[in-house]
Amino acid sequence: MDGRRSAAWRFGWLWTAYGVSTFGTRFAFDAFALVALLVLHAGPAEVSLLAAVGPAVGAVLSVPLGPWVEYRRKRPVMIATDLVRCAVLLSVPLAYALDALTVAQLLVVSVTVAAADITFQAAVGAYVKDVVPGEELLRANGRLESTTWTATMLGPPLGGAAIGWFGPVTTVVADAVSYLLSAGALGAAGGGDRRPERPDPRPRLRAGDLLDGWRYILRSRELRPLFLNTVLVNGLIMASSPLLVVLMVGPLGFAPWQYGLAFAVPCVGGLVGSRLSRRLVARFGARRVLGVAGTLRACWSVGLAFVGPGAAGLILVIVIEFGLITSMGVFNPVFATRRLERTPADRVVRTLSAWSATGKASVAVLTALWGLLASVTGPRTAVAVAGALLPATALLLLPRRREEAHQELDREAQAKA
Repeated sequence: MDGRRSAAWRFGWLWTAYGVSTFGTRFAFDAFALVALLVLHAGPAEVSLLAAVGPAVGAVLSVPLGPWVEYRRKRPVMIATDLVRCAVLLSVPLAYALDALTVAQLLVVSVTVAAADITFQAAVGAYVKDVVPGEELLRANGRLESTTWTATMLGPPLGGAAIGWFGPVTTVVADAVSYLLSAGALGAAGGGDRRPERPDPRPRLRAGDLLDGWRYILRSRELRPLFLNTVLVNGLIMASSPLLVVLMVGPLGFAPWQYGLAFAVPCVGGLVGSRLSRRLVARFGARRVLGVAGTLRACWSVGLAFVGPGAAGLILVIVIEFGLITSMGVFNPVFATRRLERTPADRVVRTLSAWSATGKASVAVLTALWGLLASVTGPRTAVAVAGALLPATALLLLPRRREEAHQELDREAQAKA
């Protein structure tokens, strides 16, 4: 098998593993919150604790894993994280069957899954960079992006139906099985990923190594604005998401299925955008596509503050979310490819881990802050504030003078490092 066919074979199995596990995750969307509500009769404070603290603590715990994973073969790491997630998730239906399930257990499982998620995603990025030829990176990232939006479109509605038919822990079991299938697909991919060589002979991890990912991001003149932009945009969008639930299902009187429909249908835009991204880059260049798509994705959310009751309000949400998700579908694979291209192979895991950990922590912090804001001003005003702040993030994507010279200096610094 020649090199190109071998790379296609390995990426094909990775794509299969990614698709299965992503669908399982979307199928189990908000599963812990639903289990806490329906089985443990938890209150709003406990549900909020699960939603915010679990991922935030998981992000912190994932930090030391980045440097550790960096100098190991990535496929075994991905298989290990799949098996860990499968095992901890299966503890939930087991405890449920024994009538021993608690909110504390759900919190521990949430933290473990969040840390494993970040490690898995960072290892995926490094594996893709290692096995996929550089000219095919955008195509590969576009396929992963389209898979994400397909799973997001289909998973939550099907998961909600499964909970209604078979009980609240059904989707947790399905998610666990998806990780087991993902591990099997990664095992079928065979070898091929190399074990990176350490630049120095130090056998142990030092405290300073934990910050390597952030150091590299913040020193890079191209990655730094992308980092700040993506963290702020995702944080502000996610911070207003629970408030929109409160607004639509509460005062505006939408049924839960209507709320789900309003966010499932626009995911078609993610498929469209991810398919268009490669053609747009070929025609206009990656820098221009990042600037335009990145700006557009920041301009839609303010319209959600004007949603009203009835069919007109539902259509308004669908149109806004379609525009937002289409813009994200174009932006995300180009951004992911750019980030991999600008990160040396021996820094990918640390960089992606730092990026993901910051993103999850920022979402948790901004969600809490916007919850406080909503308690003072009301959910509609809080959604409007988030939407009004988002366009300012596009300033981080503006081209800078002498950027090419700075990039050349970055490349020289990377070569010396």
